[in-house]
Amino acid sequence: MNTVSEKKIPLLDLQAQHKQIREEVLAEIVRVVDAQKFILGEDVKQLEAEIASYSGTKHAIGCASGSDALMLALMALDIHAGDEVLTTPYTFFATAGAISRVGAVPVFVDVEEDTFNLDVSLMESVLAAHPKVRAIIPVHLFGGCADMDPIMKMANEHGIMVIEDAAQSIGSEYKGRRAGSIGQIGALSFFPSKNLGGYGDGGIMTTDDAALAEKLMALRVHGRTGKYFHQWIGVNSRLDALQAAVLRVKLRYLDGWTAGRERNAAHYRRQMAKLRIPVIPAQPAAYQTRHVYNQFVIRCKQRDGLQAHLKKQGIGSEVYYPLPLHLQPCYADLGHKAGDFPVSERLAGESLALPIHSELAGEDIDLICESIGAFYA
Repeated sequence: MNTVSEKKIPLLDLQAQHKQIREEVLAEIVRVVDAQKFILGEDVKQLEAEIASYSGTKHAIGCASGSDALMLALMALDIHAGDEVLTTPYTFFATAGAISRVGAVPVFVDVEEDTFNLDVSLMESVLAAHPKVRAIIPVHLFGGCADMDPIMKMANEHGIMVIEDAAQSIGSEYKGRRAGSIGQIGALSFFPSKNLGGYGDGGIMTTDDAALAEKLMALRVHGRTGKYFHQWIGVNSRLDALQAAVLRVKLRYLDGWTAGRERNAAHYRRQMAKLRIPVIPAQPAAYQTRHVYNQFVIRCKQRDGLQAHLKKQGIGSEVYYPLPLHLQPCYADLGHKAGDFPVSERLAGESLALPIHSELAGEDIDLICESIGAFYA
């Protein structure tokens, strides 16, 4: 098959993003280095206040990673060995991994094929069969919020806490409410590939509960409430001042970058419809009033063949995620088998993420769509 273009189109172009803000970022890095104050401190406090404001919450507490944000949230809610936590098998491993790290057991619920998120219609029967569930972790996957109203309703009826896994969804909205502002705690990630990505690992937790905020601040520093005094057993999970300084610069650009992602997603949908390409592009649900497109994921037949074809054309893509969590070797002891969560398994075989970053040009999207169309011709 002939090459559509010699131009290389990466899945993510952090170099292009960095060029826009390089001088601002370097100035902040130099300032922090010259001050020689690297752990927590004023930069972290200021970022926490800005993220809380951006997310529509009263508090935000920085930590070392999005994975730690989930684990610390579970610790703050006293989830421990013998407890069960309901979540989805179609997500990044950290969602279930955090549950296991505190000694609890993940209980999976399948997802909706249109949103890739927790299928709320299945939750009630699962909760009835699992009376030990003490928390729910809905995942706002790929930048779109899960259906939170029924999740919160069921959680309140059963006396269950809700931790929003908003690692991929800073700034996304559910009926006008920001991700991380609806459950008891939200967990966000600053991994470099995220819409708001640092220059290394980092994460943050959001909450409206002052007591939870105080506990989370203690848990991230070994449970310390005063110098060498420890109310709880915590961990070492602090956000570096360097990361906070970088993130504060990037936060000023985030809404513009998100608008670019939204524009590119709409361009994809128009072009795919125009060319009658036989794939199903990402389309927000009505309640996803702001989708931030950390990934633009299509559902398609012959997925692996299409990905190989795009690679030959110099077009980046990625499979999120090729093996659902219930089929991962480390969770074999849960006793699940193929067919238990059919939608998650089908998405694992059909989903493909295409370039969506805000630096992507319209003609790049046209080339990508033409290449996909050529594969199915």
